[in-house]
Amino acid sequence: QVQLVESGGGLVQPGGSLRLSCAASGSIFSIYTMGWYRQAPGKQRELVAVIRISGRTYYADSVKGRFPISRDNPKNTVYLQMNSLKPEDTAVYYCNKAQSGLVYDPLPYWGQGTQVTVSS
Repeated sequence: QVQLVESGGGLVQPGGSLRLSCAASGSIFSIYTMGWYRQAPGKQRELVAVIRISGRTYYADSVKGRFPISRDNPKNTVYLQMNSLKPEDTAVYYCNKAQSGLVYDPLPYWGQGTQVTVSS
């Protein structure tokens, strides 16, 4: 079974930065486009950033220009650098499989996620 382990969240003030990491087990990384999803309290999970194996990226308008996504294929890890954070970025962040163009296409299992809280 594929395992996805997210880390790097925390409490940060508005305007601050965090770097999230997601380590994936198995062969998932060699074949899948990966994405970062987030779920805020009382809201549906949304896909905010996607990266193809080639490195091409896609972003939701809400994070474009602030949250660059990257991946290290030999390390089976995907990153989300979160800059200029806003209170509305507060959510639990998850990584999972995705499709180009911000298409929601996760595997049927999720990691525990990492909590990001933006507050003064």
